Amino acid sequence: MKLCWPAPERNKEPILQVLARLLPRQGRVLELASGSGQHVAHFAQQLPELRFLPSDLEPSHLASIRAWTAELSNVEPPAQLDVCAEDYGVGAVEAMFCANLVHIAPWRCAQGLFEGTRRHLLPGGLLILYGPYHIDGRATAPSNAAFDADLRQRDPSWGVRDFEAVAALAESAGLALEERVPMPANNQLLVFRKPALPPA
Repeated sequence: MKLCWPAPERNKEPILQVLARLLPRQGRVLELASGSGQHVAHFAQQLPELRFLPSDLEPSHLASIRAWTAELSNVEPPAQLDVCAEDYGVGAVEAMFCANLVHIAPWRCAQGLFEGTRRHLLPGGLLILYGPYHIDGRATAPSNAAFDADLRQRDPSWGVRDFEAVAALAESAGLALEERVPMPANNQLLVFRKPALPPA
């Protein structure tokens, strides 16, 4: 069944505009926590030279991803993937993208995600994260503060994360923050790069 969620419909084009500037011209892009599949379908249609690998943990999401991407030749079959797994089973990729995972999951999932970059992200590759973040320990808007409170009420292990904590986690995984892009609706797009190999 093809799921259709309001948030991806609203933000898929603003995200695409930034991805089109950042992503390599060719290669594989692993999308983690693909959800309904709306993002990857839109990105793959507009960036046909790239090959996309969507993934998610929930079987209903995997079915929706398949429905959204069935006609797209540059999208691989979705992988059932737990970001905390020791091996994602996807091989090496030039880039990784994830929207709205680190706040709607326990912190250990963010830790697992960055550990995954050690194994699967090629040297010089990008990890791009989209979602709301607190800056300097503060919500960037009243709506984000309310969202954070709602998340923590639903599950105490969830919550809008501090940008600085995520950047520190990235640094511990050997990634460098390259860019922080303000996005609509008080979201941020964080861009981390894995160091390239030195010349032989």
